Amino acid sequence: MNVLRFSDLCAQGKAAGQRVFIRADLNVPQDDAGNITEDTRVRASVPCIRMALDAGAAVMVTSHLGRPTEGAFKPEDSLAPVAKRLGELLGREVPLVANWVDGVQVQPGQVVLLENCRVNKGEKKNDEALARKLAALCDIYVNDAFGTAHRAEATTYGIAQFAKTASAGPLLAAEIDAITKALASPKRPLIAIVAGSKVSTKLTILQSLAKNVDGLIVGGGIANTFLLAAGLPIGKSLAEPDLVGEAKAVIAAMKARGAEVPIPEDVVTAKAFAADAPATVKAAADVEADDLILDIGPKTAARLAAQLKAAGTIVWNGPVGVFEFDAFAQGTEAIARAVAESSAFSIAGGGDTLAAIAKYGIEKDVGYISTGGGAFLEVLEGKTLPAFEILSKRAAG
Repeated sequence: MNVLRFSDLCAQGKAAGQRVFIRADLNVPQDDAGNITEDTRVRASVPCIRMALDAGAAVMVTSHLGRPTEGAFKPEDSLAPVAKRLGELLGREVPLVANWVDGVQVQPGQVVLLENCRVNKGEKKNDEALARKLAALCDIYVNDAFGTAHRAEATTYGIAQFAKTASAGPLLAAEIDAITKALASPKRPLIAIVAGSKVSTKLTILQSLAKNVDGLIVGGGIANTFLLAAGLPIGKSLAEPDLVGEAKAVIAAMKARGAEVPIPEDVVTAKAFAADAPATVKAAADVEADDLILDIGPKTAARLAAQLKAAGTIVWNGPVGVFEFDAFAQGTEAIARAVAESSAFSIAGGGDTLAAIAKYGIEKDVGYISTGGGAFLEVLEGKTLPAFEILSKRAAG
């Protein structure tokens, strides 16, 4: 995908003395007192801001935070805690500017944080009048917020339409590169792991991947629906029996291409959904009427791990069992370790997946960890994200 990269503009000296507007993703979790509990997104936004400052630009940064009501600012919607943390990371004060739509005072070599952009009327609906006002604030627009790339809003889409120059920041560019490498021009075999509680939320992803991947590993509640489709008992496990037809269609589509959806041959069951419930390993065919399937069994895990180690590219979204309970975490751990040990290029995304990666300490062994949950899923569905679309349109002139 061809987009203008902000790093290139800086390297060519084109950002010096320019007003640069960076749309970052600083939507961080906070406790009741408003303290940031996890600052990954703030830390991830720093390289782009530093790049702009080092290039001699006058820098404005904005983001959404939470779900504010447009036109009605409340203290809990404020980016003040973010401004404080950003200041600590940059080693300088980062002033917070409210009511900024009609004009911002910022000099080259300075950085300001513009208050929560979702408070602005028309932001979510990508109002054209608002977008034009935002575009007038800057000479160069930079989108560095992959987490919002699936939304066409005033600060993610409209401003890019009307700004003099529209570019992709380093985070967004890295996502584009990783996604292209994994899905548009993958090294084969391409194996996808799609797990989660419901087939319905990931059905379009499964259907889209079935046209492209060489192996489709399903896990969690999704795997239970596929077990039903294969004619196997699942007891009282979480599943969607009304989607068995769709699961069968995915299996058939893969088979027609000489690819497969490996169905678990053994599973780990319990009689109750609890961390201390006794875990029993059994053949998939032997699941009893009062059993809950909470993980894949060791034989299945070993077979899938071997597949992953032989892969050329791995796309991973979702843990294959209830990994939060140690008795039902072995399957997800085996998958995680196999992804880490594989020589394949791997891309992983989604909150639970990131939690599993952190739990097993394999961050450095995953080729690329995607920061955007919803955006990552839409890419897997084969959709073109609005932020990518407008930046490539602008790059094409």
